[in-house]
Amino acid sequence: MSYPTDRKYTKEHEWIQVNGSSATVGITHYAQESLGDIVFVEVPKVGAELTAGKTFGTVESVKAVSDLFAPASGTVTEVNAELATSPEKVNKDAHGSWMVKLTLKNPSEVDGLLSAADYEKFVAEESGH
Repeated sequence: MSYPTDRKYTKEHEWIQVNGSSATVGITHYAQESLGDIVFVEVPKVGAELTAGKTFGTVESVKAVSDLFAPASGTVTEVNAELATSPEKVNKDAHGSWMVKLTLKNPSEVDGLLSAADYEKFVAEESGH
């Protein structure tokens, strides 16, 4: 699997796509594949403050419930309402099914995250491939 190079990635398997001071956040293909069939996505409401590295919601699959960790700090400006009724969209297209959009508190915070190539290397090591 090659990961989109227009994003940064976390070791907790979230992606963030930055556009100036705005950003879009979701989970990676590897995360959804590890989870199995996603049955529920819980994200914060618009206006919520996210802190980098802290939990901001959960993804529930038939196997387990996993926390979502914020790749950067900021204020939620939009949530993907489609996921409330169609959480399986994340399984179909993890990189196209965003979860929240936010206004970044400090856009340079994402500089420390993994590039697509570094994330691919990390996943290969973690999965033993």
